[in-house]
Amino acid sequence: MQLLSSRRWRAAAASAAVLGLVLTGCTAEDSFTYTPPAQVDGALPDDTVAAMQAAVDSAMVSSGASGAIVGVWVPWAGSWVTGVGTTEKDGAPVDTDMSFRIADVTRLMTCDVLYALADEGTVELDAPVPEYVSGVADMKDITLLDLCNGTSGAGSSEATVKSAWMNTPGRIWSPLELAGYGLGRERIPPHTTFRDSDAGYLLLGLALERASGMSASELIAEYVTEPLGLSNTSLPGDAAAPPSTGPVLKGHYMNAVEGGYDCAAPVDITTLSASSGFTDSGAVSTIADLGRYAQAEAQQALRTKDDPDRFGSPLPLSSSAPSWYQATGGAYLVGSLIGQHGWTPGYATAAYSDPATGFTVAVVLNDSTASGNIAAYLAWELAAIGSKAPAAEGQTAPEFGLPFTGEQYHESITNAALTCAAPPAE
Repeated sequence: MQLLSSRRWRAAAASAAVLGLVLTGCTAEDSFTYTPPAQVDGALPDDTVAAMQAAVDSAMVSSGASGAIVGVWVPWAGSWVTGVGTTEKDGAPVDTDMSFRIADVTRLMTCDVLYALADEGTVELDAPVPEYVSGVADMKDITLLDLCNGTSGAGSSEATVKSAWMNTPGRIWSPLELAGYGLGRERIPPHTTFRDSDAGYLLLGLALERASGMSASELIAEYVTEPLGLSNTSLPGDAAAPPSTGPVLKGHYMNAVEGGYDCAAPVDITTLSASSGFTDSGAVSTIADLGRYAQAEAQQALRTKDDPDRFGSPLPLSSSAPSWYQATGGAYLVGSLIGQHGWTPGYATAAYSDPATGFTVAVVLNDSTASGNIAAYLAWELAAIGSKAPAAEGQTAPEFGLPFTGEQYHESITNAALTCAAPPAE
């Protein structure tokens, strides 16, 4: 085995297919091995690709995005990884190597760090939040695990600060200041009810920094991206910057005007301070890295202990949500799929994977006006289409199905479409 130079472990990686990689490392204290399911190295059938292309085209129109990057990996049948459209109106073609912000998928990484620190004994999952974060004495009965599971009862800051994100993208935010807007909202009973709370993941990141003496960027590198060999994935520093120094999918939003949105003049918000999302939604990646991460995450590949089962006790998303749509551990559980979706200024992203088969879908749309719902619906529509791909020669399709149809979420995308305001009369 290879001697590692990182504080915990640094994996050696070998890629056998578009998504496939084998990672192995060891130190005097720890070893890490991740072997993903075997992936057929080839394209998906033409009719499957045509149906998925139509789904992406529809989602782009509905969301106002000029570009999209998608990856669908069907281990028994093949894969489809493509860039669609342009980086901006009349801009350069979208390429699959482009970086983008992964929005709420960051939450999964923050919870990865929590469980890693708990597995090695640095923190206790049931430690009260004020033990690590000052200024939140009213959360004395809330634990670090509550923050990860979305059961803290705290509200979200998004509604209060959204306009500031858009109008001052270079502003550097303090995590506690940003979380405070959500903490100031009326609480709901904690521990047993899920509530989507960006404030909770901001506080969790701050607590993990103080418990470890490392920055959030260092923690995600140490416990997530380095072990999995995700060389194009990181939580950037606070300085306003594009998602990477390499090729970038430009991100936009549209201003609301009378009658809808000004779709003819999207606002470029590619350059942004990652502090606006921090450990809730600040990370960046590429589609290949995002797919790899989603697959490993669904399998809990980064865990060094089996107990507790991070995704074992999910809660209903709401009283009106389908029984197969639940949440826990920083993730949404959609049938057998485990993943996340959401938005950050300029981008809407979703990534989901089935832990039993390795079936994985990842998408990004480069306009955040419609929030993260259309990205989620697109991922689920692609999942419904891709899950029915026939097995390649010599392969056997597993017993795998989803509790929804592609048509169902195609309709949801159409119903969520933005309305473009008519241009002024000349």
